[in-house]
Amino acid sequence: MGPDATVDFLAKVISLTPAERDQDHIRMLIDHDPKIPSRQNISVADDARVREMLAAMAERLEAGGADFLVMVCNTAHGWLDRARQRVAIPFVSIIDETVRVISVRYPDANNIGILATPACLDTELYQQALERAGLAALPIEDPGRDELMTLIDKVKAGDQSKAVSSAMATIARSLVERGAEAIIAGCTEIPLVLQQAQLTVPLINSTDELARRTVELALGDAPLSGDQRH
Repeated sequence: MGPDATVDFLAKVISLTPAERDQDHIRMLIDHDPKIPSRQNISVADDARVREMLAAMAERLEAGGADFLVMVCNTAHGWLDRARQRVAIPFVSIIDETVRVISVRYPDANNIGILATPACLDTELYQQALERAGLAALPIEDPGRDELMTLIDKVKAGDQSKAVSSAMATIARSLVERGAEAIIAGCTEIPLVLQQAQLTVPLINSTDELARRTVELALGDAPLSGDQRH
């Protein structure tokens, strides 16, 4: 899972924490393992391996003293069943937190565009969460799906150029043309290059929402009880 997205999340948690000294910051335990197999076009063997690796990571973090778990990858949420079963602490879903803020922050937005990887779209993580919230999902369609994945891979390889940003904005605007009233950046590499100023509708940054919720829970500003899925 992407190192740059992990660093971006950590930076957001730090900036959102009301700290005046080192001791005011939140203690975080990080298990960053880029060796987890890609979830795109995954084989049966790798499917099982991903589930087991995520479960083992969750167990290590729980054993290290974590009070709750977050994962800075939208797509991998589709492989979390084993991890959820193997730990007792709550798991805070980036999917649910991102969808949760839409009705609060953008109550007039009913048609929600989804920018995400093919694997995330195929597992319908956002489509199902939006349906539970009473919102209509507008996922990116072919050929935009493959084009977006190519751009995400470029970001993962370190290319955050204007060309990549512009191409991603063009794909996002195609969702607006289809009627999207807000767009979810449903891959944590997307907001590294796609900015709100490039769009005419709200861009909902899943990394921002997970970081914001992480700070609230860690500081006790929101209740933490059971699994955080809605």
